[in-house]
Amino acid sequence: METRKINAREITETVKKLFMDCNYFIGEDILNALEKARENETSDTAESVLSQIIENDKIAAEEEIPMCQDTGIAVLFVEYGDKVFIDGDFEQAVQQGVREAYTDGYLRKSVVDDPVFDRINTKDNTPAIIHTRIVSGDKIRITAGGKGFGSENMSAIKMLTPSYGVEGVKSFILDTVRAAGPNPCPPIVVGVGIGGTFERAAQLAKKATFRSIDTSNPDERYRALEKELLDEINKMGFGPAGLGGKTCALGVNIETSPTHIAGMPVAVNICCHAARHKTAEI
Repeated sequence: METRKINAREITETVKKLFMDCNYFIGEDILNALEKARENETSDTAESVLSQIIENDKIAAEEEIPMCQDTGIAVLFVEYGDKVFIDGDFEQAVQQGVREAYTDGYLRKSVVDDPVFDRINTKDNTPAIIHTRIVSGDKIRITAGGKGFGSENMSAIKMLTPSYGVEGVKSFILDTVRAAGPNPCPPIVVGVGIGGTFERAAQLAKKATFRSIDTSNPDERYRALEKELLDEINKMGFGPAGLGGKTCALGVNIETSPTHIAGMPVAVNICCHAARHKTAEI
């Protein structure tokens, strides 16, 4: 396979469109889950809240305006083909795409330059968080999403040891969601990363929130665990907007990685119902 050249401006335009689209247009997987949840609710209040969320998402799409005022910090998962040559600087092209999306798309700029002391807004929502993986091929696949912090702040990681077993994994995940309660704007999507190292588990959990909730883990054991956890979370009762009801979560997605014989790290990344992510291939 010959090397393929891609102009940096094409990267910028693609990233710009991804972030504008993911803030305006909710995914069909989320919208379908919201509508199904509304049909199954027995609480009038919960049904009303879900109706308002669905109406909000439809208005955002029709008018091409943000579905939520927190348009998030920009996060990208990139699969970069080893036969691709960029005519320019890849990272700068991505950052420029984020910059243009948040400026031209009238999206809220929420990034500060220093996390502790200065905390001065960068005024264009950069820098974005970019996770890059080199793969075989001559294409670049980009999945982009805006991660709001009402839900991000409710996330957690724990370095479990193998002796905890599957029951320990379940307990940590459920305890994390229970402690979050209504704070992350339920109904939520729960991303779980298990294995790897401290940082790998957290990355997997974030990646899990970017996976469509109408898909399942290919391993039947984890697929069953996803369903069990979703059922248990929806029994917690805090419901849509924390006002009570059967719909606390729309989905639980689990991603795993090989790990050390002495470890079993587990990360939980919580995402609100504005689970924004879009994918494009160049």
